[in-house]
Amino acid sequence: MKAVVRGLAAAFLTLMIIAPASAQIDTAAREAYLVDMSTGTVLLDKNGDRAMPPASMSKIMTVYAVFDRIRQGRLSLDDHLPVSERAWRMGGSKMFVELGSEIRVEDLLRGVIVQSGNDACVVLAEGLAGSEEAFARELNTLAKEIGLKDSQFRNATGWPAEGHVMSARDLANLAERMIREFPELYPLYSEREFTWHDITQPNRNPLLYRNIGADGLKTGHTQEAGYGLTASAVQDGRRLILVVTGLESQRQRAEEAERLMRWGFREFDNFKLFEAGSVIEEAEVWLGSQQRVPLVAEEDVLVTLRHAARDQVTAKVTYDSPLPAPIAAGQQVATLHISGPGIAEHQVPLVAGVEVAEAGHFGRIFQKARHLLLERE
Repeated sequence: MKAVVRGLAAAFLTLMIIAPASAQIDTAAREAYLVDMSTGTVLLDKNGDRAMPPASMSKIMTVYAVFDRIRQGRLSLDDHLPVSERAWRMGGSKMFVELGSEIRVEDLLRGVIVQSGNDACVVLAEGLAGSEEAFARELNTLAKEIGLKDSQFRNATGWPAEGHVMSARDLANLAERMIREFPELYPLYSEREFTWHDITQPNRNPLLYRNIGADGLKTGHTQEAGYGLTASAVQDGRRLILVVTGLESQRQRAEEAERLMRWGFREFDNFKLFEAGSVIEEAEVWLGSQQRVPLVAEEDVLVTLRHAARDQVTAKVTYDSPLPAPIAAGQQVATLHISGPGIAEHQVPLVAGVEVAEAGHFGRIFQKARHLLLERE
């Protein structure tokens, strides 16, 4: 069998605009990573894979672990956890938990997400794993399970510690998981204030107040890490996730994050190349009840395109020809390749749109005879 490469309609493709993977914008951030969540297209990558101190942005991992326990039925929002002296004495950002009290998990989560409470993190860690050190080990195991490649945790808070690191890409991937996997709990990230112990504190995420569609996630700051933010925003059904780190002030963090997020929404958009189930190509079939089978994508084929870049884009379908029968409906049999100058190739699996049974006895004889005749020509 031979691989067949077929191009798609040129007239259709000239309308497509795909953002070059190398497209960048200058930023003062030490690390910056901006991704379109619908397509996975990276719009900006500045040191995105460099392990760096994440400060309180690593609290997203702590919250993810708590959400995961709730999903498994091992924990409830109404469960109460005790406050130890260690948690009560914890410095930095605080929820102001009361020594010796027991606090609902839901309130502790708000203390972490809205108030960035280090004390609330320690209460959760000790309540769930016995100690913060044991909880950090659980975070490391979970991080490997979900594919965070450049993350190591030494505590639940992001407090400076040797070897406590994450990459901007890992933070973005974690944020995406948070949004996709916990739609009923994620809205906690959009709450603008929370009151505990008669103290009202605002959410530190500056984008929540900037009319940009932001609905999460988490700021971070230490002297070594600088000012950082992991954020997500939605406009017209399109969601972007942004990570910036190493900025010099709260003001610079707010302004730079807003500028980059607005750039991503302004300069790029998502376009649907093919509807789910639409026939993209037809492939030849060997010894089947029909000679050709339609090739379809199981989901909409979306690409993120840059408005200003009208580079020519190519798309092709590859498969081993002819496809041997029998072929099951939904069986992956081909690949759609979308590429162009400066564009990282995007591959989409294509499946058989219908079932193709083996040909009957006489049909097989006819097809073999036809094949021999064509070979002689």
